[in-house]
Amino acid sequence: MSQRVAGYPAQPEEGTGRRAHLDGMDLGLLLATERLETHSVTTRAIDQASTNCSFITVTGDRALREAEAAHERLTSGEPRSPLDGVPVAVKDLFDVQDTVTTAGSPVLAERPPKRQDSRVVQLLSQAGTVLIGKTNLSECAFSGLGINPYYGTPLKPDARNRRLIPGGSSSGSAVAVASGIVPISLGTDTSGSVRVPAALCGIIGYKASEKRYSKNGMTPLSHTLDSVGILAQSMRDILTTDRLLGGSALAPPSTAAGTHLLVPRGELLDDCDPDVRTRFESALESLARHGVRIERRRIAALEDAQRIMDQNTTIVGAEAYREYKYLLEPTHRERIDPGILRRLTHAAQHHRHVEPVYRAMDPLRRQLRQEIGESILVCPTVRHTAPEIQPLLDNDELYDQTNQRSLRTTMLLSYLGMPGVSLPIGQAHEDAVGLLASAPVDEDAKLLSTTNSLHRLLQEKDRHNLSQRPVN
Repeated sequence: MSQRVAGYPAQPEEGTGRRAHLDGMDLGLLLATERLETHSVTTRAIDQASTNCSFITVTGDRALREAEAAHERLTSGEPRSPLDGVPVAVKDLFDVQDTVTTAGSPVLAERPPKRQDSRVVQLLSQAGTVLIGKTNLSECAFSGLGINPYYGTPLKPDARNRRLIPGGSSSGSAVAVASGIVPISLGTDTSGSVRVPAALCGIIGYKASEKRYSKNGMTPLSHTLDSVGILAQSMRDILTTDRLLGGSALAPPSTAAGTHLLVPRGELLDDCDPDVRTRFESALESLARHGVRIERRRIAALEDAQRIMDQNTTIVGAEAYREYKYLLEPTHRERIDPGILRRLTHAAQHHRHVEPVYRAMDPLRRQLRQEIGESILVCPTVRHTAPEIQPLLDNDELYDQTNQRSLRTTMLLSYLGMPGVSLPIGQAHEDAVGLLASAPVDEDAKLLSTTNSLHRLLQEKDRHNLSQRPVN
């Protein structure tokens, strides 16, 4: 029994070659049927989290109390949800009672502990989940690389002994899921901070529309564009967590024949590295063979939005400056991440140019909805695979260019209000690549239903490809 829990668990998934970490729904079922015991599952997660820099704070005492309460409910046949007793984690932007919300910053870590849980943490607790701790992130959530020189940078798992970035800013949340410490973790996404690390770490990442979940008790980066996101091993974990957090009912299940995907011509695909583009095109070919309709055309709203931001500035940059400009004061600037300092300094020089970007936002969102109609937009999540960390630390210009390119696609879609789900494509022996499916603002129910179907088809493709590989 305990052997199966290890790493959730450490056996190959049939037909895919991936390590088969248990997802939250499977783990919840094993706990509910008493084939696993909440205390042993929880202590293993605590032990793993305590030795992994994907966590800033491990809430061990709380987790053990919650595990004991879950055990009593489960043994009496009264689970609160399918995830009762399942370990989870949250990004260290969400308040947790009696802990400091550090936002990945040594300066913010000096604030007093919080007196109550954030709303999303309350909802997870009401569902019976066991909170293992608060995960690492890029300082102040203001980078897409996931590097944190103060708390340490969580390494991308399964990197074949290479030291690769995990993506950010929800780096710890992605690594905690990808390495099997927890099956589900919450992150935040303003410019790509859930979708980017999900893609680079080879898991699923869902950025909700800005108003789908409560942001009460969440440290902000951009009040306009901040959203809550979910990182998980499976789409059913995404769907279940969405319901627990108050998401609206799903659209009717979609079928391959009824799915219309729209691939935008232009930069979002043309600027991708060749290996990313090849994997993306292979995924589309497989989906088309299953009857999914693929259309390719230019989308004016995307191009207009990118041009407006390039000519002026970004909302996230302007609002991050307003939120964190005090970190540029002499008493703080020597203590913050140099990469974050450079980005805040740039924002300080350009934040006054943001008004045209605000004015254009709502009209462009309406234009986008008209242009894409009932289709789902698809493109690669990130234009490159995960690079090595050290060259970025050795070269400020390369660091800043890589950060900008990592976020360029997702930042554009965030500005247009699009919820998105990054799905892993390709086999485990390859560098992780994500296929990003996006919909107009507040079309989350349709998006989740569609990506649930797409993910099943993509998993079939992976199993088929591996079954055709010769045995050495």
